[in-house]
Amino acid sequence: MRVHQGDCIRLLSDKDVYQVIAIDDHHDRCWVRRWPLQRHGSPVFEVSLSSVESPGQPMPAA
Repeated sequence: MRVHQGDCIRLLSDKDVYQVIAIDDHHDRCWVRRWPLQRHGSPVFEVSLSSVESPGQPMPAA
């Protein structure tokens, strides 16, 4: 599976939608934020690429 900056994804740990902000392939990490954005912004956090669910369903429009 290939993840790109700007993609909307889901994590294996929950069913919320997240936007990929940055990717570090060398360390198997990416930075995401909850999507759609909250009114005062959404915090960015780091997750393992292995925790990203394979895309299967289209993501909801924001």
